[in-house]
Formats: sequence, C-alpha cells, structure tokens
Amino acid sequence: MLKLLLMGAAIYAMLCLAIFLFQPRLVYFPMKAMAATPAAIGLRYEDVILETAAGTTVHGWYLPGRENARTLLFLHGNAGNISHRLDSLHLFHQLGLNVLIIDYSGFGRSGGKPGEQQTYEDARLAWRYLTDTRGVAPARIVIFGRSLGGGVATWLASRETPGGLILESSFTSVPALARKYYPIFPMRWLARIRYDNASRLPQVRCPVLIAHSRDDEIVPIEHGRALFALARDPKRFLEMRGGHNGGFLVSGESYRAGLARFIADLDSGSAPAARDPAVQASLTRSPM
Repeated sequence: MLKLLLMGAAIYAMLCLAIFLFQPRLVYFPMKAMAATPAAIGLRYEDVILETAAGTTVHGWYLPGRENARTLLFLHGNAGNISHRLDSLHLFHQLGLNVLIIDYSGFGRSGGKPGEQQTYEDARLAWRYLTDTRGVAPARIVIFGRSLGGGVATWLASRETPGGLILESSFTSVPALARKYYPIFPMRWLARIRYDNASRLPQVRCPVLIAHSRDDEIVPIEHGRALFALARDPKRFLEMRGGHNGGFLVSGESYRAGLARFIADLDSGSAPAARDPAVQASLTRSPM
C-alpha cells in the first residue's frame, strides 16, 4: 500500500513539474501559415513590420477606416494568427474604425517565440507605432482584447491612456481559469503564465466594455461578470450568445450594435442611453 502511495505521489509530482516546465505549450498555439489577407474580403490594408528589442520583428496589418474615425488596436487570442480574424476585421470596418491588428512573437509572420512578457512588449510596440509613427492621439485609441488578448489589452491599458478598453471572452487570470481544467493541481503555484486581469483592471481609468457569452464553453461567463465588477466606472457589460470562438458571429447585429453604441458614447462623451429594446444582447451600464 505504501509503495502504491509513493508511486502515486511520484506521478503527481512529475505531472506538476511537466505543467510548470511545458506551460507555454499548454497556453500558446501559434500558426505560421497565413490563410488569407484582408484583400480576400475586399478590404484595403498595409503590412506593418515592427522591430523588437531582441532584433526580431512583429508583423501586423493596418486597415484604414472612415476619416477622423477612432483607431482600434486588436490583440487576438492564443491560437492561429491574424489571418484567422478576417470576420472581425470586416465587422470593425463596417463600424468605420481604423484597425491595427498584430501577431504576437512566434505567430504568423512575426519572429521570435511567444511568452507572457513578450506579448506585452509586442503590444507596446504596436501602441507606439500608432502614437509615434501614425500620430494617433492616445485618447483616440480603443484597445480591444479577445480571450488571452484581454490579458495583453488590460496590461497595456493599465500603463497607457487609451480612449477605451474592450475585453471580449476574457478571464480574471490564467491560474483562476486553469483551476477549471486542472482542479487536482495547485495552479495558483504552478502557473508561471498569469495574465492577471483581476489585479490590473482596477488600474484602468478609461471607459470599459466587457463582452462575454453566456454559452462560452472555454471561459465561463462568470469570469466576464467578475471583470465587470472589478472595472472602474464608466463601464458596460454586453452579454453575447454562442461559443467562445464564434460568439460575436452568433450574436450578429446585437453584438455589432453593442460595440457601435460603446464607440458612439466615447465620441459623444455622454452617459449611456436607456436600453434599446431592438438590441438583443443584454447590456448592463454604469455612467459613461
């Protein structure tokens, strides 16, 4: 019996070590091959190449919107690359926004390897490209982070002064989410990759929109509700429908209308209007 217990303890310890050592492989799933470009859906774009401090490059696309429109900095999730976000780029184009979307190091045409600190540095490079190279005023930039990109977006928004922050399908932290998938392991101590939105979001001083689906099978909506509770006023909550990766498509017009209203309120500086019955997504508001 003692031998079995010792064997079980040894296996458990080895699994803990594997989780600790090979964590990046459990978190990041980059793809190098580009499936398409915005030209495939009729959108104009420019390739953007940024150089990191390590001498590698970060690749992105800049898509111009309407004249005098706000600029959205799009920080995607943990898998694929920017070529798998064309549906979102089309939607943001419909909203008239300028968009800069980047691939983190190790994704798509970007060099290097992914890592938590590296994603932060990549995002700051993109921010400086917008403010320094393109001359965009920080207050005219909206940072958008989807899923893992929400962790990158919150980090950046807590250190810069954007006009707004949108977090879609994101989590309170990696250790908190990991407890759902690895309940028998002490993820609080094993997680080297943290993306701690819960501690950083209260430091963000711009208007915040939290968008999350009640049907999200990967990041439960409780994470989105917790983020909304942690965010400072002014803030909104947009409840979506559909799964983690396709909720924005399933929600359709209600999702688009929720984003459009948030952007319109930023432009007007006004408090959110009473709920529009035509919008099917659930919107919870605090003074904008």
